[in-house]
Amino acid sequence: MKHYFLFFISNILIDNFILVKFLGLCPFLGSSNNLKTAIGMSFATTFVVCMSSIFLWLVNFFILLPLDITYLKIIAYMLIISCSVQFLEIVLRNTSPILYRTLGIFLPLITTNCTVLAIPLFNLYSNYTFLESIFYSISASLGFTLVMIIFSCIRERIVLSDIPLPFQGAPIVLITVSMMSIIFMGFKGLVKI
Repeated sequence: MKHYFLFFISNILIDNFILVKFLGLCPFLGSSNNLKTAIGMSFATTFVVCMSSIFLWLVNFFILLPLDITYLKIIAYMLIISCSVQFLEIVLRNTSPILYRTLGIFLPLITTNCTVLAIPLFNLYSNYTFLESIFYSISASLGFTLVMIIFSCIRERIVLSDIPLPFQGAPIVLITVSMMSIIFMGFKGLVKI
């Protein structure tokens, strides 16, 4: 049990996909203008990552490996991820039209979010079991969610702050992301797995 707890904490804080591995920066910077959008995008990404990781693990170990067609891995993954995003889009359009409109173009872009493809690939290349794969997907998605929420709160405060003219806009956003990245990299070495 201790192994799974450390695994979970490591993926959220130490090996964070946005701030340490620098994956998924486009939706991170694009949809973190306010807290509501950031929460919606992070939960949408979490749903797609978790569902696609489960299906991708099953497809890999029950179809691709037994039939010795692992060269179709990326194509199969993109198909499953695209189907997951389309399913999420249909559900959001029918259940939460406001969130659907708020996410706008970033919702279909989840398909091309490198984090969504990287997490299942890391699962397979690390030879995780099915349970470890699920834990990895959930914890990596929670790390994505944590950073999105923290950064959106900071960005809302930045809008209200008196920022010098040369730093307004993208420069202050990039400086803030850099500082957050340094803070998260400070967790490195605290937990050994």
